[in-house]
Amino acid sequence: MIFRQLFEPQSSAFTYLIACDERREASLIDPVLETVDRDIQLLRDLGLKLSCTIETHIHADHVTGAGRLRAETGCKAAVPRESGADHVDLLVREGEPISVGNLRLEPRYTPGHTDDHHVYVLHSTDGPRVFTGDTLMIDGCGRTDFQNGDAATLYRSVHDKIFSLPEDTLVYPGHDYQGRRVSSVAQEKARNPRLGAGKTIDEFVAIMDGLNLPRPKKMDIAVPANRECGIVKSL
Repeated sequence: MIFRQLFEPQSSAFTYLIACDERREASLIDPVLETVDRDIQLLRDLGLKLSCTIETHIHADHVTGAGRLRAETGCKAAVPRESGADHVDLLVREGEPISVGNLRLEPRYTPGHTDDHHVYVLHSTDGPRVFTGDTLMIDGCGRTDFQNGDAATLYRSVHDKIFSLPEDTLVYPGHDYQGRRVSSVAQEKARNPRLGAGKTIDEFVAIMDGLNLPRPKKMDIAVPANRECGIVKSL
């Protein structure tokens, strides 16, 4: 397996390249429009063909690179079914694995941050990994105050769909704002200040209700564009 963790600093967003080294097929999880040129060059350098892009959810803080990557490479765009997005090639559903060469990504439906969110579990010879998008971050989680988010739903998603994975599963989040890159299920269960260390659902809901976060700066552009796989109609 070929794996790269890539970072876009403006939105502090991670993109993940996963590729089958036998069949030279690759996927990009949560590509960002501003880094498409970087991603295409990396694919060329590694001698890989991009088979698909995969979204964890409809993002509010950046525009996906899916549309431009499809136009330039011929790849398919995979988006969660619940998003209702247009121009989608593959609808992501829990229970329907996504193939990347000989690799398999297992989608798990994890609403709460948004009502369409999925995480992706990858089982490989060097251990399991889960790409958690904004559902679970290192010592945190995504907000729940827009896009049909719901704190109690997010709590159940994390505990039922992520904390149920083996404790050595590596956790790769959609964002980090402090320079961290990876965690584990065991670490987040033990010390995540919102969701771990025995926090109850009521405690979590109270924490989320008290965040009072500012509106994402790109939300009015990003959400409509991402519902069309990254087609920006107006700025």
